[in-house]
Amino acid sequence: MNRFAPPLTRRRTLQGLAALGAGALLPEARAQDKVVKFILPNATGSGVDAITRAAQNALGKALGASVIVDNQPGAGGIVGLQALARSAPDGTTLSVVSNNVVIFPSVYKSLPFNMPGDFTPIAICGFTPVVLVVNPKVAASNAKEFTALLKAKPGELNFGSGGNGTILHLAAEMYLDAVGAKARHIPYKGVGPMVTDLIGGQIEFGTVALPSVQGHLKSGALRAIGVATQQRIPAAPEISTFVEQGVPSYVVEAWFAVIGPKGLPAAEVKRVHDAVVAAFAAPDVKETMAKQGNVIDVSSTEYAQQFFRSELAKYAALVKKAGVELQ
Repeated sequence: MNRFAPPLTRRRTLQGLAALGAGALLPEARAQDKVVKFILPNATGSGVDAITRAAQNALGKALGASVIVDNQPGAGGIVGLQALARSAPDGTTLSVVSNNVVIFPSVYKSLPFNMPGDFTPIAICGFTPVVLVVNPKVAASNAKEFTALLKAKPGELNFGSGGNGTILHLAAEMYLDAVGAKARHIPYKGVGPMVTDLIGGQIEFGTVALPSVQGHLKSGALRAIGVATQQRIPAAPEISTFVEQGVPSYVVEAWFAVIGPKGLPAAEVKRVHDAVVAAFAAPDVKETMAKQGNVIDVSSTEYAQQFFRSELAKYAALVKKAGVELQ
């Protein structure tokens, strides 16, 4: 017995047990304090934003951390991607991105990062339907009427996008090319501001991800001309496809994926990938994805990395065909 130790009183015993209890809880407390930030190179109100926020809580649970969504849409999304590229490869900074990231190299003369070299593709999560919508004052309710209007006023109608060379810009250009019409492009700093002006009548039409305009379609603030999918979607069965409206070539696949910075360790990549699979399989997330019209099919990491490279080549050809001006 240590003769210098103080007498073991009931009070000291209780204090010791309390300290042991606090120590036992410490790892759990620290786990709860962990924060994972998802930098979105998209504005609030975009399709990617709606998808990420719907999965936010499930992602946090699967990652064992608090998940923060940080929208950084500047320069069409380049600002957010640059921030991700500069982040430490430790799994605390990730991103959910759209096709935009593989289009940028074809529309910008120079970028502050290499795509996909400065990033780690983790998983292609699925696809979101793209709809062509118009302001209700536009005298057209289907593809035939809208195409006739475009041809009657060549270059007079304005369409918006979340930025030059984004997937939504290209989707509109692809429609114009498919029907042989012309219109004026008005780029915005994000989808949210573009949709606001579309509702206000400052622009006549635009192509958007369905999740970002579902409420506006239901309220009548916007009208859908058609959806750019092969078949009608369960989330909005009333919207006919362009395929069935006589524009068979107009199908747009707007995918979304989870990526991290370059150099993410293999173990961390697997941990994040497993968390993404778990989050999108959560019942509440599956229900929300179905309501938004998204098709969830989480790919392997190996597939994601190959897919990014093949998509770079695919969109380089589309950008050239659409005649998008280099920035």
